[in-house]
Amino acid sequence: MSAGRASLSILLAGALVACGSDGGGAPPTAGGGGTPTPTACSLPDRKAWVLDQLQTYYLFPDLLATNVNPDNYASVQSYIDALVAPARAAGRDRGFTYITSIQEEQELINSGSSAGFGFRLGYDTVNNRVFVLEAFENAPAFPQGFDRGTEILSVDNQTTASLLASGGSAAFSAALGPSEPGVTRSFTIRQPGGTQSSVTVTKAEYSLDPISDRYGAQVIDNNGTLVGYINLRTFIVESAGPQLRTAIDGFRQQGVTEVILDFRYNGGGLVSVAELLGDLLGADKATTDATPAQNRNVFSQTLFRQSLSNNNEIKYFEPAAGAIPATRIALIGTGATASASELVGNAFIPYLGNDTALVGSNTFGKPSGQIARDRPACDDRLRVLAFRTVNAAGGGDYYNGLAEVYPVTCAAEDDYRNQLGSVAEDSTATSLTFLRGGTCTPITASGTQRAAGGGRVQTLGSDSPTAAQYQIPGLF
Repeated sequence: MSAGRASLSILLAGALVACGSDGGGAPPTAGGGGTPTPTACSLPDRKAWVLDQLQTYYLFPDLLATNVNPDNYASVQSYIDALVAPARAAGRDRGFTYITSIQEEQELINSGSSAGFGFRLGYDTVNNRVFVLEAFENAPAFPQGFDRGTEILSVDNQTTASLLASGGSAAFSAALGPSEPGVTRSFTIRQPGGTQSSVTVTKAEYSLDPISDRYGAQVIDNNGTLVGYINLRTFIVESAGPQLRTAIDGFRQQGVTEVILDFRYNGGGLVSVAELLGDLLGADKATTDATPAQNRNVFSQTLFRQSLSNNNEIKYFEPAAGAIPATRIALIGTGATASASELVGNAFIPYLGNDTALVGSNTFGKPSGQIARDRPACDDRLRVLAFRTVNAAGGGDYYNGLAEVYPVTCAAEDDYRNQLGSVAEDSTATSLTFLRGGTCTPITASGTQRAAGGGRVQTLGSDSPTAAQYQIPGLF
């Protein structure tokens, strides 16, 4: 998981900080530019640069290891992992600090550009099966019959069962090949109705649409009350902002004030998009800059380490065209819901109380975010865990997931047998039950998502994630 606060208009040590609660980035400006020398991008030099950045910006300086020999590590990322190991052991940095490509991440942010089959996969950890959780409409796999609920039975004549038996989810991920255009795999797939077929798909570049045109934004009649449903796939793509404006303005035109935010696979992204979403749902809380600070409604507060506390920031609810005054919000989450997604949910707790609920299962637990430190000569973007966020009441630190801070929680299946946003899908149906005043079973402390069919489902990961895979859980 990562985070992106592209809206931080602050300067740190003369370098623009771009990013936040899950991924974001501005034009590369941070240290290390200029004409590269033969050793400027050597492995030892890159490690030295990383150490300097972490010592300067890391949110938990007391949780950085001080006895790490860089010569013992064959990659920059493995060195980073060793440096942040104490923070990881304390549950404060679970893969949030990492090195990635400036070019790859900027292409993702600017246009949603990614290379792959264009589906999101889930792993049933009890029954050892792999299902498509979501398929992106303009990517290669969707026209070949892959959609939510499609089961993958084999990859290049290797059965899913044998791959999982030989090496677990890592073996299955490796069988799908690198995230590069032109990589081709043959599949045997089975649809929810039982139809089985063999297809061949070639990976290609495609642009990820943050809100599906099929099911991503809709109005549902909930026993006479209109409910706005939004499935936001990611906060990392800049076009998510305009799409959210359009969707919520549509809700406004129909008088909608009750909302389902389906963030079940949303690993976060740009904090600027999260802040916009807050404004679009907070028409009754918005004030202008001319309003005295004590009379303004706080959306969130951004807090850096003590040595950088002069960069702390308060984000207030602000007027936004097309906004609605959300009176009740159900947030659908899973263990893949993180960062900017959690930030939005946490921000509304002080205002809505028991009129907001977490539905599904416990979330990942990332009340913190990264800044981007760029070294253009090496195409290195270091995502440094550098700040945490709290809501208007000072509530945050939900490192064990949002279930421990939400006033109401409702357990539900991630029902991949039914399409996202369908009233027949269990998490959506449970959200509607909550919104109309019904009772529900609280989410257990384990935070494990129940899958349709009685298993336990989690998004499939990659051992060598691309910039897109860091931001979008389960993407291949």
